[in-house]
Amino acid sequence: YAGQLNLGQSAFMGMGAFVASSLTVNFHLPFYLSIPAGGLGGGLMGIIFGIPAYRVKGFYLALTTIAAQIIFPILIMRMPPSIFGGSMGFHLDPATFLGISLDNEFKLYYLVMPCTVLFVGFAFNLVRTRTGRAFIAIRDNDIVAEMMGISPLSCKTAAFFIGGSFAGVAGSLWAFYIRYVAVDQFTLWYSVWFIGMIIVGGMGNILGAILGTVFIRSLEEMITTLGPYLSQHYPKIGGGGLWLAGMNIILGGTIVLFLIFEPKGLVHRWKILKASYRIWPFPYL
Repeated sequence: YAGQLNLGQSAFMGMGAFVASSLTVNFHLPFYLSIPAGGLGGGLMGIIFGIPAYRVKGFYLALTTIAAQIIFPILIMRMPPSIFGGSMGFHLDPATFLGISLDNEFKLYYLVMPCTVLFVGFAFNLVRTRTGRAFIAIRDNDIVAEMMGISPLSCKTAAFFIGGSFAGVAGSLWAFYIRYVAVDQFTLWYSVWFIGMIIVGGMGNILGAILGTVFIRSLEEMITTLGPYLSQHYPKIGGGGLWLAGMNIILGGTIVLFLIFEPKGLVHRWKILKASYRIWPFPYL
């Protein structure tokens, strides 16, 4: 919504995962305290790399956020292992709530889904506030917005903080889901896929981000399921490595096709469908 291109979201997610893991392992904090702390860690990292957004934009901003992706593993590896686990990472015990161990996907669903509803609701309401309107003004024309009394530095930094906080909470939940956190789990590859999901769903729209995520993940699961089947029944075509490469080609090609034929994403098609439904059966009215 603020028009800031971020290619380091995976690093912010990783920072949240390591902060939550460190607090859980070293200080034995319960998950309902370590997860918000992880969100705060991701948000603070977002501020650090969001401040240069006041001076640069577009391609140069993308390069600046890629720097976060490069610095993050170096930072984690150089810190004392007692803080962030070093090269070995962290092994976590399952989160517990009221004596119930959240040790499987079914139980973790009741942790992840309330967090999802809470943050999606926050995002929808945020864009209707003065801050959200300021984000849109900065995105459309930051010079005019500054003439209207909006501080580009404050808005861009706040946008990076909020985005980093979202990523930090996601990384914290990821840590309790996988129960093992290592620096090589959060790569530039994931940041690119995050951008791809937004492109497919529709940039600058919360519903678009949800639709893009569901679409890309569903397509990825379908290819992952079909890959072993095709590899088994058509061995002459290639092994599992070929099908894995094919999955990346299909997903990347999907993003390219959306950029060419539907740059506004799935949410644009949803709006057209909703408008058609509202005027049916009298479209001429």
